[in-house]
Amino acid sequence: MSRRVVITGMGWITPLGHDIEGAWKRLLSGESGVDRVTIFDADEYQSNFGAQVGNFELANFLGNTAKTHEGCSRNTGFALAAANLAWKSAKLDGGSKVDPKRVGIYLGGGEGPIDFDAFAGAALAGCREQDGSFGKLDTVRWADHAMRTLSAQKELEQDPNLAAGHLAVQFNAKGPNFNTLTACAASTQAIGQATKLIQFGDADIMITGGTHSMLHQLGMTGFIRLTALSTRNDDYKTASRPFDRTRDGFVLGEGSGMIIIEELEHAKKRGANILAEITGFGSTADAFRITDIHEDGRGAIAAMRRALETAGVKTSDIDYISAHGTGTEENDKIETLAIRELFGGAANCPPVSSVKSMLGHLIAAAGVVELITCVLAIRDGILPPTINYNEPDPRCDLDYVPNDARKAEVSIAMSNSFGFGGQNDTLVVRRYEE
Repeated sequence: MSRRVVITGMGWITPLGHDIEGAWKRLLSGESGVDRVTIFDADEYQSNFGAQVGNFELANFLGNTAKTHEGCSRNTGFALAAANLAWKSAKLDGGSKVDPKRVGIYLGGGEGPIDFDAFAGAALAGCREQDGSFGKLDTVRWADHAMRTLSAQKELEQDPNLAAGHLAVQFNAKGPNFNTLTACAASTQAIGQATKLIQFGDADIMITGGTHSMLHQLGMTGFIRLTALSTRNDDYKTASRPFDRTRDGFVLGEGSGMIIIEELEHAKKRGANILAEITGFGSTADAFRITDIHEDGRGAIAAMRRALETAGVKTSDIDYISAHGTGTEENDKIETLAIRELFGGAANCPPVSSVKSMLGHLIAAAGVVELITCVLAIRDGILPPTINYNEPDPRCDLDYVPNDARKAEVSIAMSNSFGFGGQNDTLVVRRYEE
């Protein structure tokens, strides 16, 4: 029998706040974290709004140790802060003696924001002719400008694995250290794989979750070119409309969520507060297209089915599903189709909701933040709503907990994440019982 894995700590940095209880309260109240982008000048962009993290200073979370990470990227700062909150939540900061070689990290970490001004300046310099016109890229001119203006540290901090490295330093975690970047499914996959490492005996504690910020010039431009973002610049507070008939794309967000997961007996021995148990994980690929999920939802169905199998539960045991629910035309109808197919019709499906309606899409960090809401739903017996749901779509015919939070008995919840490239990951989490 594999070792049982429990959640003993949680922390997040989100567009609705930095503490678990405060942001959870705002989610249950149906507040939107969407606003005009102010990190850079996005006024002329086709989509000029997003879900930003506000009032963030790393020193407020790490104190003097923040100096160790001076110059880290925005997303790494989010990860350090969220992990520190989770570490404290797990009561690992009060002298709890753990073997650092048995503490690992598995992060769903995105690339750091690009040093755009220096990058663009070098590109323009390399293409500018002596008469001021622009021609083909001259690599010598480009390199000369780049050497003078690009920061070596900023370039290094763009690597997706750097956040995991910073976490290892901060928490003296000398066990397994991995990073995965499977797009929007990254942190769900990271948690699932971290769970397996504990089950297989490779670690006793794993710091796991995700972090990302694509709220920068190239990030937003890329999603705009993909026509994936909502363009409701005149109504941005209601722009994220998962499952609603009038949805026109997702809202780009940023942030981090981190959890401490632990082998059950190890957690009990040190007197940890057990928040929930991770019992199931499923991971599949559509093997279909780079940007589109399969129209029959085959990969999503397979991931959910595998998660149920590994959890040892039936569809009728699931009390709530935290949907991927991006607010794009394709995702919402296909995720609905997949859930309906697996559960045997809409009438048999549990309530489903998408907190992306309030938080925006945190990309690599989305899955872990949504899993945390599942744990809180189990704890408090209340389901977070899908806000901005006003016009039903006949192709989306499930109970999406529209607009208002709802009291409900939740013992077992499922959390879905689906990413570009046809990546599908599902976790099953349940109330802890001896």
